[in-house]
Amino acid sequence: MRVMPRGDLFPEIGPYETGYLPLSGGHVMYWEQAGNPNGRPVLFLHGGPGAGAGAVHRRFFDPHYWRIVIFDQRGAGRSRPLGGLEHNTTPDLVADIEVLRRHLAIEKFLLFGGSWGSTLALAYAQAHPAHVSGCVLRGVFLGRPAEVEWFLNDIKAIFPEAHAAFAGFLPEGERGDLLAAYLRRLTDPDPLVHVPAARSWSIFEGTCSTLLPSPETVSGFSQDRTALGLARIEAFYFAHGLFLPRDGLLAHMRQIAHIPAEIVQGRYDMICPATTAFELAASWRNARLTVVPDAGHSALEPGIRRALVAAVERFRMGR
Repeated sequence: MRVMPRGDLFPEIGPYETGYLPLSGGHVMYWEQAGNPNGRPVLFLHGGPGAGAGAVHRRFFDPHYWRIVIFDQRGAGRSRPLGGLEHNTTPDLVADIEVLRRHLAIEKFLLFGGSWGSTLALAYAQAHPAHVSGCVLRGVFLGRPAEVEWFLNDIKAIFPEAHAAFAGFLPEGERGDLLAAYLRRLTDPDPLVHVPAARSWSIFEGTCSTLLPSPETVSGFSQDRTALGLARIEAFYFAHGLFLPRDGLLAHMRQIAHIPAEIVQGRYDMICPATTAFELAASWRNARLTVVPDAGHSALEPGIRRALVAAVERFRMGR
């Protein structure tokens, strides 16, 4: 008998298997499985890059139907080393998914990712389309320079107070290049330097992530371990063009045109504005775009999480 979601998410569950998987370059991946060991595989891809995954992310999926696979990307969450930047690129992360897929003897995944998780889902699907049964994407981010510039600077048109605090953390003379100034601090070996910088960056992102102010969201972002992985890796990736193809992900959509997709986007997403999701949907003939009229960026906003559960359920029902 299928477990019905309580409200909009499914009930809390624990993993039935966890492990650590050695990767290239001295990294070690934390991974877990939950739900039905004989079910249809779904792979959760967390955001950031560097944010890490959590227990709540298991709850988007019917545990009686789905074999839920979750992992922390290089340098993030429970993977080691925390905040590690060496041998940490998008191609490395794509290769890591293949290592995990083969380790778990899975032929095809449904990919589920939001924000940076949507970027990584697209990068993996374009590299390995034969191993992707579908995609559920939220708060789409394509890693283009204009999208990074929006987050670092232009977002101040909507969140001037949050941006003033973000920029004001730095000496006035360094505010002309926020990314470079933060990256210097985030990669400084002294915790007295990199921890406050990570907290400032992460609080800025958390503050801008919801439609209405959410102290709980900001508190979660500001925890030192979460903040360090998120801020250091995010800034590093931003400084290197997200390690994406020079011509961008949209230039390679032909390779995954046949793969079905559900795209969920908050109308008032200020981290990843809706125009990006619209462009992706327009270039993907098998994609359905759902715009949530009363939501921002966070996957846990009520309208977003209901729409994500509904999207996954459509794949369960055969779409």
